[in-house]
Amino acid sequence: MSEAPAPESPPSPEMRGGLQIIPRPARTRPGRGSPWGRAGASRPGRIAVADVRRALGEAPAPPPLPSTLPGITLPVIPGELRRPAAVLCALYDDEDGQCEVVLTRRSSKLRSHAHQVSFPGGRIDPGEEPVQAALREAHEEVGIDPATVEVFGELSKLQTVSNPVPITPFVGQLPGRPQLRPNPAEVERAFSVRLVELTLPEVYREELWMFPDGVERPMSFFELVGDTVWGATARMLTELLDLIMG
Repeated sequence: MSEAPAPESPPSPEMRGGLQIIPRPARTRPGRGSPWGRAGASRPGRIAVADVRRALGEAPAPPPLPSTLPGITLPVIPGELRRPAAVLCALYDDEDGQCEVVLTRRSSKLRSHAHQVSFPGGRIDPGEEPVQAALREAHEEVGIDPATVEVFGELSKLQTVSNPVPITPFVGQLPGRPQLRPNPAEVERAFSVRLVELTLPEVYREELWMFPDGVERPMSFFELVGDTVWGATARMLTELLDLIMG
């Protein structure tokens, strides 16, 4: 599910985080970075699932998704691809009481966004509730049993230029470290990372991308060992961390 608005101008692809291609436009510059990474800011040494639950419980309801992206003409996409999607941000406390989040690297066999890091998730089937789709996809992609997931929150719906249908991110807790079983047809790697590690200055960075409408927009990146998290997944993680940090 991880993707970002693609510029209309010829991109300057950059290979980062394995084999995925990030379509970085010609005009980019460093951003300010995260609030938690700026001079004088304090970072926690520990983030537990209880901290996430508290932050989401105190957060206002996610705003409605805008029907258009300002200044950008949305593409016409085939009917099958117009179905909304849902993803699961699955969390658990590890043996040290640190909250970890489950991520996947998409298979090279997929038609789009190959090798990109994402949350488990996919398109919502007809007659299916979004949360049911997120749980079903997590089971199909990495073997997470839906009965073991306690969904307790939701992040803001989002859309991208390349596929402007709503993506609903659900946040749920697992009872402990899961035994991840990647489905090779969809996932080439399943792994987890501590939320607190995502706040490290050497992991998180921000770039400002100039889009065809002349508006500069911030893009988040998390540099992991062997992978770069960017696009929609990075936006979701950044929102989650912003809520936790207050």
